[in-house]
Amino acid sequence: MAEQISPSPDIGLFEAMYSARSLRRFKPEPVPDEVIARVIDAAIRASSGGNTQHWSFIVVRDAEKRRQLGALYRKASDYTAAVYAGRPRPDHLTQAQYDRFLAGSGFLWDHMADAPVILVPCLTKREPPERASLPDVVQARYADHLANVQRISGSSIYPAIQNIILACRALGLGTVITTNHILYENEVKAVLGMPDNAATFALMPIGYPTGKYGPLTRKPVAEVTYADSWGTAWPGK
Repeated sequence: MAEQISPSPDIGLFEAMYSARSLRRFKPEPVPDEVIARVIDAAIRASSGGNTQHWSFIVVRDAEKRRQLGALYRKASDYTAAVYAGRPRPDHLTQAQYDRFLAGSGFLWDHMADAPVILVPCLTKREPPERASLPDVVQARYADHLANVQRISGSSIYPAIQNIILACRALGLGTVITTNHILYENEVKAVLGMPDNAATFALMPIGYPTGKYGPLTRKPVAEVTYADSWGTAWPGK
């Protein structure tokens, strides 16, 4: 019988944010139900558009389903590999850092199914109101309205996903957000038995990590922040 690993004590919020690295390599030990439930309970504390809470979370532990999801993720990642090959290295990364990033991503492409849990955050689609039922000012921009709804749909699930990342860090788990599988969304939904009016927004492998948490290296605040308008330097730059 596999050894059960107890959750680590909660850590401070800022410690979690500053050390929650993207972790892709996991020990084979299962993650207890109560720990996954705690992660999802943290997820649903996030905000959602209109407080609709139209999210669902599929906890995939079945080995065959993980294998199928892993195969689809591997297929989709071939596209991603081509994109990375044609994209220049980000200026803030050294070649060694970029090579480590590519190696970590490449490992997950082949080993998604090895994670003890694959968590799939989903949203149920909300149908827009009939155009004729809306005020004239909205009807006049209805196409723009629909395009905007599509653009911002992730705002009702990605805050929950960030809570998942932080909860995993606090509980001694590792995870990473990845979206390559959406290239084959219909096939993924078929594996998971999802209805037509629901969509996935991430695959999140979860397990006890073999690697270490942070610290994280990021660009300085002054380098990514403007004061009042684009291009106006933030104080301290």
